[in-house]
Amino acid sequence: MTSAVVVGASGGIGRALVAALAAGGAHDTVFALSRSASSPSAAPQPGPCVQSLPVDVTDEGSVAAAARRVGAAGPVGLVLVASGILHGPGVSPEKALKALDPAAMAAVMAVNAIGPALVAKQILPLMPRRGRSVFAALSARVGSIGDNRLGGWYAYRASKAALNQVLRTLAIETARTHPDLIVAGLHPGTVQTDLSRPFRPDPGPGLFSPEESAAHLLRVVDGLRIGDSGGVFAWDGQPIPP
Repeated sequence: MTSAVVVGASGGIGRALVAALAAGGAHDTVFALSRSASSPSAAPQPGPCVQSLPVDVTDEGSVAAAARRVGAAGPVGLVLVASGILHGPGVSPEKALKALDPAAMAAVMAVNAIGPALVAKQILPLMPRRGRSVFAALSARVGSIGDNRLGGWYAYRASKAALNQVLRTLAIETARTHPDLIVAGLHPGTVQTDLSRPFRPDPGPGLFSPEESAAHLLRVVDGLRIGDSGGVFAWDGQPIPP
């Protein structure tokens, strides 16, 4: 068996993905990578096959160090990048252009678009050149240019659109080097996490718990075929337009 890697494993969806993968037993080791992995109280510990490692996706040296430790366990069959930022200190979705802040926009791009690209750069060499494997990252419907009807959220929309382009470009390259690898973006829907808390509706239809979201996403991953590589798919498996 191969190992699985979840980046952003201390977040709501990431933690649930780690737990689901550990319970599924399809991987020798589930590597749970996050900035808080060095804190025992924050690191995911849902099973004996889980190994928590620290990583900062905005620091390539940190990503490379984590990749070396992952690689020591053997080939990687599944990578799920669940890290992301929508709001935080100095960062908030813009309602209008006048609210655009270049430093905040750069920070969002660094985590949401450049971070997954660095993860791919460092972990792709650990993935088998033959046999089905998957590299997926959490995207968002608001990253779709064709589906943008409301405007606003400049930095977040742009970062997810950039991520989708990174994934599409990676799919084209890996079709030559790793012909059985599937690369995809995943839209988890609206999930009860800290990321969505200020912007989500009250609990009701269409609002998922992290565990429900993880189950949906892993079902989508299991159903992906090589012809899907480079696409972005919603939690129900439906493709999202570029």
